[in-house]
Formats: sequence, structure tokens, C-alpha cells
Amino acid sequence: MSSLLYIEASPRKERSKSIEIAKEYLQVFRTKNEDCNITTLDLWELKMPEFTDERINAKYKVLHGQPHTPEEKEAWDEIAHFVEGFAAADYYLFSLPMWNFSIPYKLKHFIDIITQPGLAFTFSPETGYQGLITGKQCTVIYARGGEYASKETASLDYQKTYFQFLLSFIGFSDIQSITLDATLGSPEVKEANMAEALVQAREIAGSL
Repeated sequence: MSSLLYIEASPRKERSKSIEIAKEYLQVFRTKNEDCNITTLDLWELKMPEFTDERINAKYKVLHGQPHTPEEKEAWDEIAHFVEGFAAADYYLFSLPMWNFSIPYKLKHFIDIITQPGLAFTFSPETGYQGLITGKQCTVIYARGGEYASKETASLDYQKTYFQFLLSFIGFSDIQSITLDATLGSPEVKEANMAEALVQAREIAGSL
């Protein structure tokens, strides 16, 4: 049985535009993929491991090919279990708002947990960095108050540019994006942009 992992990064729930689009996506996806198991991770409810000194030491020992102490192994095993759970899905859906031109801190915490050597990527002097989470399909819904398509504003977008890079870094290559701009715009602009985003969500979900 295939599986879809939906990761929700907004705490606003019923008021969230990114979540509203995600719900439309999931409704169409469920209709098309009745046998697919769908799991939701609400990052505001999810208990995530803290990156303690032992876990950082364990990470660097992985990078340098050194053995773990028993305490480091226990700390690293918890991270590995977390990453393995993330990597087990076939399809991924992320919904995230822009906060201060970037991403919510809960999502950054999640990224810092899963982006680990030997689990999500490898490195060698000969080949450089190689992502390990490959062969997956991913859709990302971005919501932001302003518009970032122009030359003047594109440099302020640390939300989509960072997250797209991160997904590519850990191995994703089949990435679809739905971008809802101007959520703080006029009612007419907001309505038109939302309608377009919902159409995109239905089209992408229906194609899987």
C-alpha cells in the first residue's frame, strides 16, 4: 500500500490559507487514490527531539566515521528513527506560510532533525553531497502576504527559495509548487489568487 505524508506548518488552522488549499488537494487525492494511507503531521502538536550536545556530537562522529559512545548512540538512534519514519512515504504534501520572509520555526526544527548525514544525505570529496530520499513525489503549498514574483521583491523570498533548495538537497527531484501570493491584498486579488491556487491543487492531486 502506498502512503502520503502531509506536513502542516501553520498554527492558524481554520484561518490558514495554506491549510485550506491542502484540504482541497487531499480531497482530490483521496478520491483518486483510495488505497493510499494518508498521515498528517501537525508540527505544532508533534513532539520533536531537541538537538542536544550529545546529538550534535553524534552527528559529527557520523560525518567523520567515528564510533558513538553508548549515550551518543541512544541519542542518534532517536534521530534515525524520526528520519526513517519521514523517508518511508511515497508522496509528500507540505503546507507552509511565510513568516518574516522565511518559514515558521517549527518547520525549521523539523528540517534540522531530518537533514542528517547517512540518513538524508551523504558526502564525499569525490562526488560532493548526494541526497538519499529519492524517487518520491512532493507538493509544497506556499502562502505569503505579499507578492514575490518581481525583480524587486524576489530577493526577499527566503521561504520558497530555501525550502525548494532543502528538498533538492536531501534528494527530492519531483517537486510541484502551489504559491498563493498577496494574502494581505485587496479582497478581489485574494479571491482571484485563491481560486487559481485551488485549481492548481486539484490538477496536481488529480494527476497522481
